[in-house]
Amino acid sequence: MTIFIVAFTALISILAFSRPEMMYKLQFNPYQVYHRKQYYRLLTHALLHADWVHLFINMLVLFSFGTAVERYFDRLDMVFPGLVYLLLYIGAVMVSSLTTLMKHKDNHWYNSVGASGGVSAVIFTSIFFAPWQNLLLYAVIPIPGVVFGGLYLAYSHYMSRRASDNINHDAHFIGAVFGLLFPLLIDFSLLGRFLEQLFRI
Repeated sequence: MTIFIVAFTALISILAFSRPEMMYKLQFNPYQVYHRKQYYRLLTHALLHADWVHLFINMLVLFSFGTAVERYFDRLDMVFPGLVYLLLYIGAVMVSSLTTLMKHKDNHWYNSVGASGGVSAVIFTSIFFAPWQNLLLYAVIPIPGVVFGGLYLAYSHYMSRRASDNINHDAHFIGAVFGLLFPLLIDFSLLGRFLEQLFRI
């Protein structure tokens, strides 16, 4: 499923790079969603990216963590693990957009693209299943997942309050929280497994 999402997202993003009208119709514009009921934008904006670097980083991270999450889901012996994974990703993309929707629903000029809400969720679901597994910060510095998660949430919250750049930090934060809680929606008893691993340093 991860490979399908990465390939499809890359295809749509690349097509939109040279088609401004496509970018305009699919990007997340809270005003259009709220006032003109264009709810599809809550999902389609995740298929678009600002440039090649944005696309490459998001898809590389999604592929790296997504394949790990798929393996975790397979081990849970679910009937349709691929469908559950898809619900994780799509649910995170849409839920992570809601705060931005309410903040900017009357701002005709606000636009946003990128799959960061969904990607954040996948990263944090991976952390849920292996909280002490090292992640590579800046692709170089090894740091335990649970430590990275705490720093990521704190940074996203801080940058959201500052609102000093064009990055949707709210989507990062909410997507991350969604991903951390999602396994409990599958099976609440997984909380015991998470806590056991968390305190087994």
